[in-house]
Amino acid sequence: MLSIFDTGAPPACPPAFNLATHVLRHAADRADHPALVIAGPEQDQIWTYAAFERAVRGTARGFLEFGFKPGDILLMRLGNTVEFPITFLAAILVGIVPVPTSSQLTKREVARMVEDLSPAGIVSAPDIATHPHSRAVSLDRLRAMQSCPPADAVLGDPDRLAYIVYTSGTGGSPRAVQHAHRAIWARQMMIRDWYDLSRNDRLLHAGAFNWTFTLGTGIMDPLSVGATAIIPSADTDLLDLPRVLTRTQATIFAAVPGVYRKILKCDTLPVLPDLRHGLAAGEALSGDIRDGWKDRIGTPIFEAFGMSECSTFISSAPHRPSVAQSMGAPQRGRRIAIIGEDGPAAIGEEGIIAVHRSDPGLMLGYLNAPEETRARFDGEWFLTGDRGIMRADGQIIYCGRNDDMMNAGGFRVSPLEIEAVFATHPGLSQFAAAEVEVKPGVHIVVGFFKGREDVTEMALQAFAQERLAAYKRPKTYKRLAEFPTNPNGKLLRRALPDLFKD
Repeated sequence: MLSIFDTGAPPACPPAFNLATHVLRHAADRADHPALVIAGPEQDQIWTYAAFERAVRGTARGFLEFGFKPGDILLMRLGNTVEFPITFLAAILVGIVPVPTSSQLTKREVARMVEDLSPAGIVSAPDIATHPHSRAVSLDRLRAMQSCPPADAVLGDPDRLAYIVYTSGTGGSPRAVQHAHRAIWARQMMIRDWYDLSRNDRLLHAGAFNWTFTLGTGIMDPLSVGATAIIPSADTDLLDLPRVLTRTQATIFAAVPGVYRKILKCDTLPVLPDLRHGLAAGEALSGDIRDGWKDRIGTPIFEAFGMSECSTFISSAPHRPSVAQSMGAPQRGRRIAIIGEDGPAAIGEEGIIAVHRSDPGLMLGYLNAPEETRARFDGEWFLTGDRGIMRADGQIIYCGRNDDMMNAGGFRVSPLEIEAVFATHPGLSQFAAAEVEVKPGVHIVVGFFKGREDVTEMALQAFAQERLAAYKRPKTYKRLAEFPTNPNGKLLRRALPDLFKD
């Protein structure tokens, strides 16, 4: 029996479709219901469905009056404010292609994106690193656009380009992942087989607006079913999240495993009578976090697995919890396989987790990189680069990466991208990055180096601060006399973690 999980194709996406109108489809029947709540330390900012839709449609009109046209690329350099989702949806509504990016990126990283994208414009907040552009939209101008007359949606082929997100590439450079309007249609499989989300829920996501995990799970998906999305304000401490969960009466909590781990370190935790369950993604959920949360909070955490190219497609859920050491099963409507050396592997054998190329949530491809796009496919299967084992019941056990990609707080980071930056340091003769488990379930990125004696850890930190987003920077550094290599002189990256522990 082969490791192929197929429960049939999902319902077809409507032929005339727009991602933003799908997200806003409950604006009329839920007009006065809270759509988005920004939970502040003292007072909450509440956006009803009617107010949020007006802001989106007004901003969309403002973009058109500013000179943008359908097909233009709009680079987003915004912070953790409500303007982030408003801008994203407003652009898509009228056919402009937004590129949401992390506020942590440096000017150098943004400059490389501008060179890659050739955007028609940039919208930016004053405290966020950006790049000069002839069509720059300020935060004040953006906010003023919300009161413009509402724009009508541009409907069209669901396979057309809707937005672009960046992911760290195995080749050392971030890759621009192109997604179609149909990507939101595919997320209905996640709503059913991971979230168990209904219009009666209040979903609190611990991440910032400008993270794609938050943008999808924390905002677009709750709105698309008529529920309430709750996002903590930018100044919220992670240790205050239990209090925020209680005060906002959240029924579902979403975060990366590291956030759950930090909360569990609190000596006392409040009773959360409204919370039904938690959601975890971005990195593997360890058993101690899952069990600790259940013991102290009383609710389960359901894990999901996905990636920037296809969001999540394997998950556990209240109606189908994970078993043994698995992370869940493919969502209904997905076609998933474990690929071995000669195609789909046998049940119980390890291989690369793969998604069928017909999946409606799968990317259109990497921008300006057709060869890299083709390299990710093995016939009809898109290869994720992660390894797993499929059980006879369809549950999948995660076995780690097939390459050297690292996980930094829920973000996938290529060591080659970090190494390319440090290769320009004049005092280094050799540098390598690797993910190291410093204690059970806790992983950090470590920079290993060889160079002049006057090169200190503090100097390397300062060098990285100017060139890499915070989540890409090594947390610590270790000087090596010699780097581990194979007989041909190639770096043995997987031998580095043991050297850190010596």
